[in-house]
Amino acid sequence: MAEPLLVKRAGPVLRLRMNRPNLHNAFDAGLIASLTRALEAAASDQAVRVVVLEGEGASFSAGADLQWMRGMAAASEQENREDALALARLMRTLDELPRPTLARVHGPAFGGGVGLVACCDIAIGTPQARFGLTESRLGLLPAVISPYVIAAIGARQARRWFASAEAFDAQTAQRLGLLHEVVEPGALDEAVARQVALLCRAGPLAAAGAKELVRRVAHHAGDTATLDEANAALIARLRVSPEGQEGLGAFLDKREPRWAQD
Repeated sequence: MAEPLLVKRAGPVLRLRMNRPNLHNAFDAGLIASLTRALEAAASDQAVRVVVLEGEGASFSAGADLQWMRGMAAASEQENREDALALARLMRTLDELPRPTLARVHGPAFGGGVGLVACCDIAIGTPQARFGLTESRLGLLPAVISPYVIAAIGARQARRWFASAEAFDAQTAQRLGLLHEVVEPGALDEAVARQVALLCRAGPLAAAGAKELVRRVAHHAGDTATLDEANAALIARLRVSPEGQEGLGAFLDKREPRWAQD
């Protein structure tokens, strides 16, 4: 039996390719576990600068595997809770990964597949990509992926798409904020490579910390003085750090920083 996940390393770039093409890369316990392990390994590997998530075959990911869902429908509520927590761990690990992440969405993404796209920092798709949060057709809801999808498209839009289970195209996904860019299939790899190159030119610690800064500021509920103090402390710390000193020095000396030469 083929491995459910193909892991390929090219220098600082880690590519994770879901490899269940006959099932449109649908989730089961094995794929969820494999993705989680690969992401946790990437989080602890300082040499990894960028993670690209993609799918084999015609689809990015069709969400939950029907056979897996059939088995969970016959399981107890406690077993279903544990199963859902495994998926929640995957989504949380991807969303909070201390590395920039990029979704290469060449084809359809439904249910949990939409969740993966929403968890990535950058998402590039083709016109062939279609999306749907189809759980309500089954009397279910996209509960586990909801924090990430709502963060990507906003609460008002989520209320519509969660309830209706309506499919939408790549252009709509871009308008909603789920995709950052839509390109023709022949230009997809070039668009992905361009974003990867930009991420590799950024300071490794800065690029890794960008999402944490966004999360902290976006979710800040305290007074503005506290936020200003925290942001001032952050930039002061970065300016005197080895990475900040190298970046500023390279800029002033009109040369590439050391990390861009790796």
